[in-house]
Amino acid sequence: MFEQHLGRSVTIDQAATLLHVSRRTIYNRIRDGKLQTIRTIGGSQRVLVSSLDDNQKPSWTGIKLESSPDQNPHES
Repeated sequence: MFEQHLGRSVTIDQAATLLHVSRRTIYNRIRDGKLQTIRTIGGSQRVLVSSLDDNQKPSWTGIKLESSPDQNPHES
């Protein structure tokens, strides 16, 4: 079972590179349950590739841009 998951996981550094974020962000996402990990026999933590796929989609929250019909900057 261990070998099955190892091929589908990456290191913390690799996960950070793939998602274009810092190592700290990876650890925060693990803590928040946004990334799933496994532990190797040696105790290292690896991120499951399947959980990376879900985190690559941008999650825009809290910002909504609306334009009013009266405020169109392209009209003269």
